[in-house]
Amino acid sequence: MSDGVPAMWMRGGTSKGGYFLASDLPTDRDAFLLRAMGSPDPRQIDGMGGADPLTSKVAVVAPSKRPGIDVDYLFLQVFVDRALVSDAQNCGNILAGVGPFAIERGLVPARDGETPVRIFMENTGQVAEAVVQTPGGRVRYDGAARIDGVPGTAAPVPLAFEDTAGSSCGALLPTGRAVDEIDGVACTLIDNGMPCIVMRADAFGLSGREDPEALDADTALRDRLEAIRLKAGPLMRLGDVADASVPKMTLVSAPRAGGALATRTFIPHRCHKAIGVLGAVSVATAALLPEGPAAQLADVPEGDEKTLSIEHPTGEMTVIATLKGGEVTRTAILRTARKLMDGSVFV
Repeated sequence: MSDGVPAMWMRGGTSKGGYFLASDLPTDRDAFLLRAMGSPDPRQIDGMGGADPLTSKVAVVAPSKRPGIDVDYLFLQVFVDRALVSDAQNCGNILAGVGPFAIERGLVPARDGETPVRIFMENTGQVAEAVVQTPGGRVRYDGAARIDGVPGTAAPVPLAFEDTAGSSCGALLPTGRAVDEIDGVACTLIDNGMPCIVMRADAFGLSGREDPEALDADTALRDRLEAIRLKAGPLMRLGDVADASVPKMTLVSAPRAGGALATRTFIPHRCHKAIGVLGAVSVATAALLPEGPAAQLADVPEGDEKTLSIEHPTGEMTVIATLKGGEVTRTAILRTARKLMDGSVFV
């Protein structure tokens, strides 16, 4: 494609990737994206990817025809060292850049001050609302908001999620139980926006304080986690997950920095240096299940609106969960985004 394909590269939350209008992508979309990212290659040296799952992501955005919705958003995970493009999950971090991108591309008219953007997440059929700072009718990226896992500060992009329970698995608890035992390990199989398997770190002889690099180097641990993941896939109504990026595997331990819970998350084969947005939502929800392994360790506040700080290797992510009748009905989280490049990608 000698003329290139229009793209914007953005950091969304603690991830980074390419943002495309659906109408700009070629018919051989997946082949194009593999070439654009430089996959399969562990260095992604011949493409735009950053040799990490967190920097090999894509948002495909289109104007929506759905009532009350501004844009449709499809998330695609481009595998680094495999020729695979997956739409099996959402990404709440890349979601943080969808509102700014939609305004920049003229899909949503900017208001003076701030602009709400209603987003339909095609991967799972749920709705999110992002509020973008737009003083003078232009997207503002600089600001005082700070999120762990990202240096410096930026303009806040609050995200609110509605009806995310069972986004991929059809139910918040796809087995109907808060605890399932797999290979002798108590697991919560949960999906509140992201399918996750939540387990105690000490069930694997870990403290939960280990660095991601140390966990990645522990091949016996990774093999054991993968064995559990493969057995959990059918239980979670996801089928054979050998080639899938979900469910994520989260090891939990008691909080150490004043939060609600400490985590180490595998996505699914490498340890996340932070935690995904919707992964944090699912884990926070797991902490509210009294009989689950997360609740055994969590410090949960009282009241129907609970602020839960989910600790991760590079800081924390705060989830605000609203309960009604004991069930989580709405969640909100703060992210930031920054435009890095606007131009064309050549393959």
